[in-house]
Amino acid sequence: MTMTVPDAIERGRTLTVPALRAVVDRLHPRLRHVVAYHRGWVDAAGEPLTGGGGKLVRPALALLSAEAAGAPAEVGLPAAVAVELVHDFSLLHDDLMDGDTERRHRATAWTVFGADGAILAGDALLGLAVQILLEVPGEPARRAALSLSAGVQELVRGQAEDLMFERRSDVTVADTLHMEDGKTGALLACSASLGAMLAGADDELVNALAEYGSRLGTAFQLIDDLLGIWGDPSVTGKPVLSDLRSRKKSVPVVVALEAGGAAADELRAFLTTTGEASEAELAHIAELIERAGGRDWTTAEADRQLKACENVLRSQSMPERAEAELLALARFVTERDR
Repeated sequence: MTMTVPDAIERGRTLTVPALRAVVDRLHPRLRHVVAYHRGWVDAAGEPLTGGGGKLVRPALALLSAEAAGAPAEVGLPAAVAVELVHDFSLLHDDLMDGDTERRHRATAWTVFGADGAILAGDALLGLAVQILLEVPGEPARRAALSLSAGVQELVRGQAEDLMFERRSDVTVADTLHMEDGKTGALLACSASLGAMLAGADDELVNALAEYGSRLGTAFQLIDDLLGIWGDPSVTGKPVLSDLRSRKKSVPVVVALEAGGAAADELRAFLTTTGEASEAELAHIAELIERAGGRDWTTAEADRQLKACENVLRSQSMPERAEAELLALARFVTERDR
């Protein structure tokens, strides 16, 4: 019987977390404490905690990728660890750059350990991610390390554009989607293809899985954009209306701006303001975005990307269970509420 997505993610967690902990143990004690806190393994004082660590969607994809190539999930384990290390690198740095003070229902790492601690911990994780892949013997691992490095370049490009867009007034929907393809799609493309690469799959399957991951990444980020405005903070672990509070030009916002009219004019004026907006003002801005079609368009685009994921997978020959779980994982991502 095909496993449900929570089962698939839990299976990935069971394989990945012990390996991830072992790799993080290689770090300098101070940096290890920052990373362990960020992952929810310990509190600020270093006392052990249970649970935490995020959804682990990326490691699950890497393991399923190996299975899609007909190999055991364990073949994809180095890729699963590597992509999660890169993900944590990006979060540690992003929280600092964005000034975010809360993640997963508690204080972000940089607010606890300082900017220097968060930056250095992120840098260490990035180096470790490439090292983990290169420790696997053979040409497929070298190719995987090169692919991951290229993916990181795209991730950084997306983050750079995201920051630049804060100072631009002429951002288009196409610009924003391209930015999000780098910021989120690139690492999910790696997550969905590196396991198959380590398994020695042919280029056609590797490229198809990368496209699936890229499409999934766009859908993932579009849902994030919706949750950043209309998500429940008790579920997301982020402050209410967080993206509007930071004047973020996410897809729903840019769609509303491009729609024109009085709502767009008022929204554009709000984005030029600085300082703390009241809850009532933020709720009004969210209503303007919804009235201008930003919420509906973003939801429809996420659905379109999901359909593209399904089409890519069905164009390939792979074990039935792996295909079913990749499809289910894509649906899980687009239906999540956090």
